[in-house]
Amino acid sequence: MKEITEILIAYSEAKKANKKTALATVVKVEGSSYRQPGARMLVTEDGNLTGAISGGCLEGDALRRALLAINQKQNKLITYNTSNENDSEIGLQLGCNGIVHILFEYIDDEIPNNPIKLLEELKRERKGAVIGTLFSLKRQAAQIGTVLFYRENQPFLFQNEIALNVFSDVKEALKNKTSVIKKLEDESENEALLEYINPPVSLIIVGAGNDVQPLAKIVEILGWEITIAEGRATHAIQKRFPEAKQVIVAKPEQLLESIIIDDQTYFVLMTHNYKYDLAMLKLLLETNCSYIGILGPKTKLNRMLDDLQNEGITVNEEQLSIIYGPIGLDIGAETSEEIALSIVSEIKAVISAKKGTSLKFKTEKIHTTTYGR
Repeated sequence: MKEITEILIAYSEAKKANKKTALATVVKVEGSSYRQPGARMLVTEDGNLTGAISGGCLEGDALRRALLAINQKQNKLITYNTSNENDSEIGLQLGCNGIVHILFEYIDDEIPNNPIKLLEELKRERKGAVIGTLFSLKRQAAQIGTVLFYRENQPFLFQNEIALNVFSDVKEALKNKTSVIKKLEDESENEALLEYINPPVSLIIVGAGNDVQPLAKIVEILGWEITIAEGRATHAIQKRFPEAKQVIVAKPEQLLESIIIDDQTYFVLMTHNYKYDLAMLKLLLETNCSYIGILGPKTKLNRMLDDLQNEGITVNEEQLSIIYGPIGLDIGAETSEEIALSIVSEIKAVISAKKGTSLKFKTEKIHTTTYGR
């Protein structure tokens, strides 16, 4: 979502400056690739790039292709074979052993549901949605492009009626929260990249001490939404946390009344105030959040569980499974910056349902894609 947000900002700035733009989207990958289907990059007519479609090996040639799409006002599909080590023309000698299909779309602001307008719909509400892009690998075929948007309890937006042929697949992708590539049975052999996109991760950091500052900085780089909450007005100050979407001075009960908790909301308790953290944990156990990280030693967590037990609150196995204390991955972290890295790494692993082990010991592909036919 961060990449899309940056693209939308860049497009808005380009539009104000009357600059024409094109959107490059990875629509299909065969084999290995640095970026997966759904990766995007906005190109302006003066050569500014926002986002990425590779690790840097394709961007040079992609710029030329995008400028051609802008000048001709036409969508174009380009295929790059990154496994060809003898191809020195565009510098693809990375040994990725993959074929990457990239769609270049000229952005016409006069079209009501152009690709940028559809991407903007993602920002209207904190709910998952599906973006659909139609393309064809057939030579000389017309490239339809990004033409549909769907979110539950919202009208189906589409620019081309061919999109109606995949409406049932779109609903299925939204229901299963998965992205798929479907092949249509038509003369142009069109395929549809149906990409499920979650709202940005919302990280609620309960605590506003100095050790929270590096955590907020790292989280900002990832594009997660940050909320800082603390009972001390002397610490919970927006100036101390410019990265935060909001900084709240509140008691635990007041905090929960001030925020939205959904399946993309994660909590970190690090106030260094035992009673505040305990009260927060007690309230969070009654919510549907999927991660509660608690800073401090194991003895602190055990004490908290004992105190809850003494209040007649038994924490069941399901609730224990979302409590992470001590918080963070075991990377030998000592400084506040290292601890922040450890915390963010653990949360990312939880989000991705991974164990956070070294890739050196991974026997299968790094990217376990959900894209299918």
